[in-house]
Amino acid sequence: MLTTELQTAGYIAAAVLFILSLGGLSNQESAKRAVWFGIVGMAIAILATILGPDVKIGFVLIAMLGAGAIIGTIVARRVEMTGMPQLVAALHSFVGLAAVFIGINSDINPPILESNAEKIIHEIEVFLGVFIGAITFTGSIVAYGKLAGKIDGKALILPGRHLLNIVLVGASVVLLFLYMQHAGSWTLYLMTVLALILGAHLVFAIGGADMPVVVSMLNSYSGWAAAATGFLLGNDLLIVTGALVGSSGAILSYIMCRAMNRRFLSVILGGFGDSTGAAMEVEGEQIAIDADGVAASLDDADSVIIVPGYGMAVAQAQQSVSELTRRLRDKGKTVRFGIHPVAGRLPGHMNVLLAEAKVPYDIVLEMDEINDDFPETDVVIVIGSNDIVNPAAQDDPNSPIAGMPVLEVWKAKQVFVSKRGQGTGYSGIENPLFFKENTRMFYGDAKQSLDQLLPKIS
Repeated sequence: MLTTELQTAGYIAAAVLFILSLGGLSNQESAKRAVWFGIVGMAIAILATILGPDVKIGFVLIAMLGAGAIIGTIVARRVEMTGMPQLVAALHSFVGLAAVFIGINSDINPPILESNAEKIIHEIEVFLGVFIGAITFTGSIVAYGKLAGKIDGKALILPGRHLLNIVLVGASVVLLFLYMQHAGSWTLYLMTVLALILGAHLVFAIGGADMPVVVSMLNSYSGWAAAATGFLLGNDLLIVTGALVGSSGAILSYIMCRAMNRRFLSVILGGFGDSTGAAMEVEGEQIAIDADGVAASLDDADSVIIVPGYGMAVAQAQQSVSELTRRLRDKGKTVRFGIHPVAGRLPGHMNVLLAEAKVPYDIVLEMDEINDDFPETDVVIVIGSNDIVNPAAQDDPNSPIAGMPVLEVWKAKQVFVSKRGQGTGYSGIENPLFFKENTRMFYGDAKQSLDQLLPKIS
């Protein structure tokens, strides 16, 4: 068993490692080391907690730790990169549910507090922890369903939805005052139900194109829920960790909203796709091309930009993309990648896939770094992207993504779009890029299409 002093030292070491982990994740080259900082920090945190002076190690604790470790290992080994967004959402729901259970347990078995001020603070901590945790729980479940395709990705717009949200929040505030006046535990339980409804409704009202923001937003919620739980349990490490996760998730959500030219509040309140008028009609036709045609154009090109999207993840085509990049660079061609901040369904999704396929970090550029280079680019290859290369964001004021900064691929001399079919993508928005004169559609599964192309690039 550890003394209180040793436990505190362990918590401090873990907190420092978590901070180093977050800092390292901001750069691709240091990300792998940063992940190990997080792993070691979490191991220290767990050991310092279960070996602390106030914890009795018994069968139940050991069984739960073992079961959690086994389940976590199995899930981590089985999940594909395409399943990471929904896995993250599911893990957020566990944090929220834990906060709810801990809060209710603290209400059933309240600690012995000496002063009235301490009792008031404790009641607020219980109420806020359960409120945030319940919103995080159901919101994460709905996000999981949308990301996994089990729930329609379109925004569910109920009549008077904002009024409903206001009523739910207002009723929760009233219940907070009643709870603090010792009206009974029923106020806490009723608020829990209302918060569960609020969390689900908030995410139901958010459309598919905003899901990357939703994932980071729920990450922030889970952090604040953990911080509230830390106050309840008197656990300083949980407070620090929750604050780190909560603040970093909020900052990331804000950055992504700026990248989409969307207000953070408008994303949280939902309503994506609620345009003010009819969208512009798309003229022309989609012209298909085969692997021979793409290979001939690439052979004549000097500069190539590849724009990956979620379709690359679905097809698990990152290794084929990496091999194509290697072969083109061996032929003396300039190859770079253009990454939109919300490409895929998880912040940094494309960067992780390309790093996994060992694509050199220095040729993977963000949207702001590469957007001005498209007019001087010979060939752009778009792999499984839709909204992030949609010119309607600039040309159609009635488009649901009007004003959203996009990769201006249509300004290149030639554009090849690798796409399974003529569908509109996850958000259901038509893309005029596919009908432009300099665009050709390379239909088929991205991996299979690239594998057909690779033998012709030698």
